[in-house]
Amino acid sequence: MNKSLRKAIIAGNWKMNKTRPEAKELLEAIKPLVADAKDVEVIACVPFTNLETAVNVTAGSNVKIGAENVHFEKSGAFTGEISADMLTELGVEYVVIGHSERRQYFGETDETVNKRTKAALAAGLKPIVCVGELLWERECDITEEVIARQIKLDFFGVSAEDIKKSVIAYEPVWAIGTGKTATADQAQEVCAFIRATLAKLYDQATADAVTIQYGGSMNAGNAAELLSKPDVDGGLIGGASLKANDFSVIVHAAVNG
Repeated sequence: MNKSLRKAIIAGNWKMNKTRPEAKELLEAIKPLVADAKDVEVIACVPFTNLETAVNVTAGSNVKIGAENVHFEKSGAFTGEISADMLTELGVEYVVIGHSERRQYFGETDETVNKRTKAALAAGLKPIVCVGELLWERECDITEEVIARQIKLDFFGVSAEDIKKSVIAYEPVWAIGTGKTATADQAQEVCAFIRATLAKLYDQATADAVTIQYGGSMNAGNAAELLSKPDVDGGLIGGASLKANDFSVIVHAAVNG
């Protein structure tokens, strides 16, 4: 991590978990554990039904709230979708876009990820845009081709100023919810490649300003090693974000990183 150049961010991705009372209980447990976290942005990305509860519970604390998805249109006949303006009106600050589960199960493409990213930025949200390769793609030694393509498409037409407001989460799909984790060196290699790709598309100063998270089964046991790498600026945390103590350990690993 290089906190002199960019913000360190630990974001919990709760996925489809927790009722509103459960969300309140978890956030109340997390708040005091991370209250002393300096130089690290702490975020809980929660299901739509929990957003208002989460915003109210974390008011006045250093925990920010994010959504897990957003639609690219401002309004209209899109049953079941939520617009960026709806999220900002609630007090949401971040939104996860293009998570591998959204791509795999709900047909998200790089084109729709690009549209959602632009819509989020236009509404004042900070997008956490997920990229990553499948196991088969890694075995075929095309990780860099896959990642470069995703970065170019997902941020097509996004200005340098706007990409500085964005976060990129590298999530090797083969390490999501599988218990498998990329080694710290593998995570560093791809995160560094993402930064190099941004430097080619924009410039080095812009690339250096973008926070790049690792999002593949980071947990309390491996966080410190992963976050010790110069281009791993934080984590998008799945299962461990549902346990207050584990999440706190990861946040403090970022504080010390």
